[in-house]
Amino acid sequence: MPRPRAGLAHSSRGQVVLCRFRVGLPLPRDEKNSTPARWFHPLFHSRRMLEVDIPLIVKEVSCIETVRLYAELSLELEALVGELEDTAVAIIRQARGDFSFSNLGRASTPLLQAMAEKHEKLLNAVKTVTSIEDKLGCISSQRPQWTRLMMAVDSRVEKALAILKPQAMSDHRAILASLGWPPSLSSSNVEKDKSYETPNPLSLMQGEKKDVYSQSFLILCSLQQLFIQREERKLDPLEYHQRYKSTNCSDFSRSSHLGSGLWSIDELVHPIASRMEHHFHKWSNQPKFIFALVYKITRDFMDGVDHVLQPLVDKARFMGSSVREAWVAAMVKILIDYLEKEAFPVLVERYEIRDGNLLADASWLHLVDLMITFDKKMRALAISGMPCVESFLELEGMSLSLSIFSVFVEHSDWLRIWAEIELDDANDKLNPELESQKSWSISTHQQALSQVEEAELFLLSNIEDFRALPIADSVVKIAWNMVERAFLLPAKMMKVQFIRSSVIVFLNNFFHILAQRCHNGGSSCANMDVDALLRLAGSINVARYLVSVLRQWSEDFRFLEMSQCDSKNEDQTGSFFNDETMRLVKLDTDFLEVAMSSILLQFDDLCWDYINYLEQWGREQLDLQESVVDEQSLCVSSSFVRALDMLKDHLYVLKLNLNSIDFLDLWRSIADGLDHFIFNSIALGVVKFTDIGVNQYKYDMRALFQIFSAFCSKPESFFPRTHESMKLLTLDKKDVANVLNMVPENGKRKELFLQSKGVFHVTIDQAKKILRKKTF
Repeated sequence: MPRPRAGLAHSSRGQVVLCRFRVGLPLPRDEKNSTPARWFHPLFHSRRMLEVDIPLIVKEVSCIETVRLYAELSLELEALVGELEDTAVAIIRQARGDFSFSNLGRASTPLLQAMAEKHEKLLNAVKTVTSIEDKLGCISSQRPQWTRLMMAVDSRVEKALAILKPQAMSDHRAILASLGWPPSLSSSNVEKDKSYETPNPLSLMQGEKKDVYSQSFLILCSLQQLFIQREERKLDPLEYHQRYKSTNCSDFSRSSHLGSGLWSIDELVHPIASRMEHHFHKWSNQPKFIFALVYKITRDFMDGVDHVLQPLVDKARFMGSSVREAWVAAMVKILIDYLEKEAFPVLVERYEIRDGNLLADASWLHLVDLMITFDKKMRALAISGMPCVESFLELEGMSLSLSIFSVFVEHSDWLRIWAEIELDDANDKLNPELESQKSWSISTHQQALSQVEEAELFLLSNIEDFRALPIADSVVKIAWNMVERAFLLPAKMMKVQFIRSSVIVFLNNFFHILAQRCHNGGSSCANMDVDALLRLAGSINVARYLVSVLRQWSEDFRFLEMSQCDSKNEDQTGSFFNDETMRLVKLDTDFLEVAMSSILLQFDDLCWDYINYLEQWGREQLDLQESVVDEQSLCVSSSFVRALDMLKDHLYVLKLNLNSIDFLDLWRSIADGLDHFIFNSIALGVVKFTDIGVNQYKYDMRALFQIFSAFCSKPESFFPRTHESMKLLTLDKKDVANVLNMVPENGKRKELFLQSKGVFHVTIDQAKKILRKKTF
């Protein structure tokens, strides 16, 4: 039993409480009479015991129990800490002796025994600290007010661990050196022979060497678990308590601490990194060899990591730790350090002083391409043989340590420069497409498909269904290429920053070009020719297709996650591309309004003579047979033919070149506009209708309806006012008199009468005005 340490178990509070222990309770005395008679009444005595005496006794007993528990824990912790300190002193004394691992394979029995004794002492120290942590965990969860006791224990344990950790590290490094670690790195083999494999000392370990290394490895893993457990307890006692109750103390999950790596893996990587520095400096102008070397070393040693180190980690019960992932992350960290210190500072300097020189941009993009290829290959190494893990690597916490792009985490200015370079490169790729006439022309294949269609398609799924111009496909491919690069970034905020600085700017620039192309067509809305109409239809299709693409992108779970942390989406209810989608929808609507206005204005212009030729509606019949002859020999009014031809030609062109959804909205809007125009200009105009004029009006309107019969089975349904005005003009004298002679109080009756004649969209006043124009 080690000697007790002064100070740990000392408690003035405990001494005071022990001195306060009393055998009995004094009876209270009355101020006037020391022994009043009511004190001896049985009911009064029972009530006092229940209300006063018993609660005081319970309180005192509880206080005594607390002091006893405090004293017992203090003594137990005193003994454990004392044992830990004695072990640390013994390890220091042994380390001062002659202890060499240089001839480990031919080590003598005393040396092996000394090594075994030292490892045994380290393991005992680890077990002791584990016991201390168990007790401190219970105190932290059940008696958090005992802070001074925990602080005293933590202070002494930290001093002991400050001795144990360096000793374990130095012994582990010496063992690695005796094993021939790190192996030699041959640059010539890396450059010339890609199939050459570096010999792996981990796989070549045998006998005593393997036993000594395994023991040292287990000690490092156990020490790291202790450090993690202590950090968890200090940072969040409540969370620690929940984990402590739900699982064994030695089986804590360490998945949240994988970003810091495994100490034992770091000890393997540090000497490799030192040897790689020479090759890194030699290949500073050929970074592809640097990436190839790091990948080659990572791959060549993977078998030893899986078959030698992973079983040791499992034996140490380091739950949630993948040695393969830790090995890959540590090797990636080597390259990240090089890029952060050597590569990117040079590229940033070149970019800032480039003065129009594109070599800096090309070097930057070349390095990023190498990083992308390297990142994919290293991730494949990390998850190979681990099913159902790839999806989890998309999570921010898991991918940070594995991603080479974490070099941008601490350098947002580098990320901004990269986004600017990507934007410039995207614009350079798009400019030839913008200047090519083929990019703005609908393909003959799409036109052929539209001609053979028997039914309209309103569920658009691909670019052919949208009849979008080839330029739209080019824009989508270029933008998505930048999006895929953004997805490689390990943090959501970094992805948002990159996409906002590159992809969004690129799309908005194209939206501006699309709008300018229609506005600068050279034709006004009133005299838009077929070429201008085709250009407008193409822009509408592009806008509609891009809306569909952006909405599809926004449904991707990666964009859904980014929309939650996007500063431009404060309410967290809109999609990531909400602003861009709304801008495209507005462009689409504006383009449709331009097309509709152009056709209606041209129709109005061509119908000027037709509308203002009032005599055609008021012609009188010469004899009784003329009405019969007119019905058989009527033809469309000559002044109306040009307007109908223009309308038919324009709608045919739009049907062939406009997507089905927008064309449906367009022809219905045009029909509604024509219905208002004709109804107000003719039916409600200052004209008088004879029977011949009514027949001519009906024939002309049927010709108008016939144009829209190609798009629907009952075109007159889309001209409700015009169609109902024809019904009103064909009423006989009796029905007309019934309507005109009704008093205002019978308005409801007149409505029912009009509805019985199939008139629903014309008001009573409008119906009376139309009927007064009819002459019999």
